[in-house]
Amino acid sequence: MPADDLPADRRISGLRLDAVLGAWQRPGPAYVALADALRAAILSGAVPLSTRLPSERELADASGVSRTTTTATYGLLRDEGYLVSRRGSGTVTTLPSGPGARVSMAESVGHEPGVVDLAMAAPSAPSSLHGAYLAALDALPRHLSGTGYSPLGLPVLREAVARWYTARGTPTNPDQVLVTTGAQQAIHLLVTAHAGPGDRVVVEHPTYPHAIDVVRAAGARPVPVPSGGSGLDIDLLESTLRQVSPRLVYLIPDHRNPTGTSLDDEERAQVRALARRYRTAIVGDEVLTELTLDGPAPSSSAGDGTASAYVISIGSASKSYWGGLRVGWVRAHPDLVARLASTRAHTDIGTAVLEQLVVAELLAQPTDLLDRRRTELRARRDLLVGLLLDQLPSWRFDVPAGGLSLWADLGAPVSSALAAISTRHGVRVVPGTAFGVDGSFERNLRLPFTTSPDDLRRAVAGLAAAWAGLGITAPVTGPERVHALV
Repeated sequence: MPADDLPADRRISGLRLDAVLGAWQRPGPAYVALADALRAAILSGAVPLSTRLPSERELADASGVSRTTTTATYGLLRDEGYLVSRRGSGTVTTLPSGPGARVSMAESVGHEPGVVDLAMAAPSAPSSLHGAYLAALDALPRHLSGTGYSPLGLPVLREAVARWYTARGTPTNPDQVLVTTGAQQAIHLLVTAHAGPGDRVVVEHPTYPHAIDVVRAAGARPVPVPSGGSGLDIDLLESTLRQVSPRLVYLIPDHRNPTGTSLDDEERAQVRALARRYRTAIVGDEVLTELTLDGPAPSSSAGDGTASAYVISIGSASKSYWGGLRVGWVRAHPDLVARLASTRAHTDIGTAVLEQLVVAELLAQPTDLLDRRRTELRARRDLLVGLLLDQLPSWRFDVPAGGLSLWADLGAPVSSALAAISTRHGVRVVPGTAFGVDGSFERNLRLPFTTSPDDLRRAVAGLAAAWAGLGITAPVTGPERVHALV
């Protein structure tokens, strides 16, 4: 697409680009530091693909550097394949493999030998998963006489999911359950069923990057409501519902990705009341519910289930068990379940039968598997906390009571720059901007504790080396530096 034909929101001014890149300066050649920051912004999606960049002169004026610096920066990124320049079309962002849609976190994950990958917060499969597959294979012959297509999901799995919700205090019937190919498909179906071009969808801020991607892909506008270390601002959520009349609200009530905070029981009741009062569909993404590491498990975001016309739940086996299963679900009013199944049929007739049987087997098992998983994650979380205290003492963070990662405040807006150079030191991370709307959270970094203890040690050592390479000095802030160390 010629740059002159790009829509207005696919161009970026020098001042705007300078704001998105944040504090990229560090010791060493300025053009290399600027290129690292711009490359990271492209990979994180803060500067989308096929975006026309400002001229070298305009960026130089906005950034306070020489034109020689910006010329060298653009030249370096052109050589690497992140920029392409054509006569009459300006300089446009792309990827070494070619232009395309906005890059997602999964697409930006690499597999370089010797690099610890902290770009994804996902654990490996537990050893006992093999046994669940064997049991599913034994059950498979009973399903081979059918077509294998199940837009709503296999009855045995819908029944197992319904029992899971009922055991958590939310009475549920199988006709309230839709099985999906992972939680990502569930989010996609719900957003596209409720919102279209120009509609508003409220999201927590920061939040799961895929949710932002899906809202934008539908042509809708994500409206952020703060959800930081102190949790979701319920009052601001209500005023946002009143003022912008969103078509949908997407929340992560349990061990939020990326902050690790959760709604308490009173806040959950307030959210359900808001859904009824404003007749707005509110989605609770509960994929991390089973990974509570400290204290009691959170209650169901759907409560007693009486608000099912407006309160929707998403679940998944990917985080609790293994991402390779690609099995998720939606709990909603039966009418919405039927509508989603009809919409889903345009692109996906059903989830793989064997994997559905595996998840049904896992949900029917005692909690021993999940207990072992939580014990392992708790030890890795505590190890990561200790390593950070020792090697990166200026970073601030809360110790999450559950989930798969912690959310660090670096003390300076250099997350993209750190992510850009970290692979040189043997660790890959995603900048905080990937979790926000419009380049927010440049001060933050999500740090998963899902990899092995040895890899965590290597990762923190690499981050400490990369941090030293940025040349930033920040004072240790004393007891307030780390919260919730219990």
